[in-house]
Amino acid sequence: MGFAERYLDLADRLWRGEEDVENAGNHPFGTSADEVVEVSEGIGFVPSFANVSAVATDDGLVLVDTGGNLLAAQVHAALRRWTRQPLHTAVYSHGHIDHVFGMPLFEAEAHHHGWPAPQVVAHEAVPARFDRYILTAGYNAAINQRQFQAPGLRWPVDYRYPDLTYRDLLRLEIGGEQVELHHARGETDDHTWTWFPQRRLLCCGDLFIWASPNAGNPQKVQRYPAEWAAALREMAELGATLMLPGHGYPVVGAERVRQALEDTALLLESLHDQTVAMMNAGSRLDEIVNTVRAPAALLERPYLRPVYDEPEFVVRNLWRLYGGWYDGNPAHLKPAPDAALAAEIADLAGGAARLRQRAAELAESGELRLARHLAEMAALAAPEDASIRTTRAAVFERSARAERSLMARGIFGWAATPSPGRSGPAGA
Repeated sequence: MGFAERYLDLADRLWRGEEDVENAGNHPFGTSADEVVEVSEGIGFVPSFANVSAVATDDGLVLVDTGGNLLAAQVHAALRRWTRQPLHTAVYSHGHIDHVFGMPLFEAEAHHHGWPAPQVVAHEAVPARFDRYILTAGYNAAINQRQFQAPGLRWPVDYRYPDLTYRDLLRLEIGGEQVELHHARGETDDHTWTWFPQRRLLCCGDLFIWASPNAGNPQKVQRYPAEWAAALREMAELGATLMLPGHGYPVVGAERVRQALEDTALLLESLHDQTVAMMNAGSRLDEIVNTVRAPAALLERPYLRPVYDEPEFVVRNLWRLYGGWYDGNPAHLKPAPDAALAAEIADLAGGAARLRQRAAELAESGELRLARHLAEMAALAAPEDASIRTTRAAVFERSARAERSLMARGIFGWAATPSPGRSGPAGA
């Protein structure tokens, strides 16, 4: 059995639940390969941290996404072992850096061979995203170091902007292939899903990722769950027989494609509707976060496990979208500095050492949410106390081990590993 057959067999077994997507080797944000999976004649799929999809046409290749800034060379080499066709058009599914950094290799290749320069097509909001990334490069470096536990990560400031942009819908004909680009606000405001009607092929970008939707990421800008769900339902009506996502595995067969899209929409709609109903009833954010729950049966789907983002964060993002930053607690409108509040609580408790002791007891008993509060307060109240720093690190290390989502593990793991230059108590 060749690589493509093995890979598609793994995708089938993951769908059936015979393999676990939460195993490190199967994680949708952990796969990477040096080969192209030819999922159908003339359709290639490069598994990577962010996947790349390729369609061979009479005028050259059409790519959906081009590879990330760390893996673009690997993606390019894999495609070139599959075909020597020139690149005609690359579509950015959105402007995240793991999807948009492969063009220089293809452009250098075109120049070397005297081929026509390839074009890049994207939604009209992508250039503004790149502008914002340049403006906030330091901040984006810091938050992605935390999210991915990557201390040396540096945020890029040199982007390949699109040649052609569109607003709602763009239809292209390339080498006899009809290519439709549809805009949707979902994980980002600049998302494109691409439909190849003659091949019944849907390239959905990150609107489906073999995980609970990335609609709540606590360190990133606004996401749009209701519009995301609407786009999923629109895609479900296409009758696609093959779906190639931005992360994770191909979904093969019309019934499976429809199920994956509709289940993801239902999950987002449930979180959205529960949250909005409680907001309309006047509930505080704290009450909503601790009340709203995703349908358990959906979270058990092999392709909706909360291994990257998680529903609790989606609820907070919905509050931010509809309600702003004030959470309904009047003490939080103009709060005291965290360190001042921690010092006051420590005094009331009998000292920061008592907070440390209680944090350790709570962590040992599995009450990690409370333990984190007390450990952080103890460290803020007595930042030079080595025993408190040790307990704080242990609480957050235990917290990281207990989490399923990469985002929670990343933030808690970062807090558990003090080093110079990191924000937080005692340099943590």
